[in-house]
Amino acid sequence: MTRRRTTPALLAAVLAAVLLQLGFAAPAGATPPGIPTAATARTYLASITVAASTHTTTYNRDLFPHWHTVSGACNTRETVLKRDGTSVVTDSACASTSGRWFSPYDGATWTAASDVDIDHMVPLKNAWISGAWAWTTAKRESFANDLTNPQLIAVTDNVNQSKSDQSPDAWKPPLSSYHCTYARMWVKVKYVWALTVTSAEKSALTTMLNAC
Repeated sequence: MTRRRTTPALLAAVLAAVLLQLGFAAPAGATPPGIPTAATARTYLASITVAASTHTTTYNRDLFPHWHTVSGACNTRETVLKRDGTSVVTDSACASTSGRWFSPYDGATWTAASDVDIDHMVPLKNAWISGAWAWTTAKRESFANDLTNPQLIAVTDNVNQSKSDQSPDAWKPPLSSYHCTYARMWVKVKYVWALTVTSAEKSALTTMLNAC
């Protein structure tokens, strides 16, 4: 069931989106590592194998162990919440008790970690059908918890849920101003992990990168 948002939060999200579309600077927020330039992303995309999706009926999320321990009591989700947030305070179990999270997908800012999801840039199912079906479980675990590449990002929970397992030809962030960055991140992950793209996916990514 979709969580009801308070009117102030909705107004804040709408205002942030309008300001971003008008070209005003976004608040400090999610900055995953390893985002390439548009030119580099185009080079990466040209080298990625184009192939139809396979093993589309055999995906199981449990095949990608995720949110493993990173350091001390902190797992991958909690690590990304701290990385992507501002003034984040955590308790002894590493759970975020306060902070601010700006979601670049929709321009909303949240002050409760429960309103934030950690999005897998390339969804686990998409990875499965574009090559991860052949990986070992250990490699799939590394992919699902990848903090080295731009694979994990803190965003508004409902927006992440609307994305689900869709690729850029079927879903893009609500803020068109973020499409360039989104495409650069997606391509980097596919390139590093040697995953394939469909022809429709490549076409959408090409259009997004050409608009950078």
